[in-house]
Amino acid sequence: MGDIYRALADPTRRALLDALAAVNGQTLYALCGALLERGISPTRQAVSQHLAVLEDAGLVIVRRQGRYKFHDLDTRPLREIAQRWPDTPGAT
Repeated sequence: MGDIYRALADPTRRALLDALAAVNGQTLYALCGALLERGISPTRQAVSQHLAVLEDAGLVIVRRQGRYKFHDLDTRPLREIAQRWPDTPGAT
């Protein structure tokens, strides 16, 4: 689970997850555009590296169609975190 926390720690990676939550199955090019709309302008190489971290953490699934790679959000690791520490009534 350590990779999940590392992946979520970076604001650019969180913005990528937000972009995928809004429109799943995006290419690298589309994700770069989505980041630009959010005022973030990393290089394609930097976005690719961020996506690799998210993929290693299990938060993004990559699928190939022809010569294109599509990135899909996978929220299962986040649900595992929520199950690990369930909400306890009366806790502050």
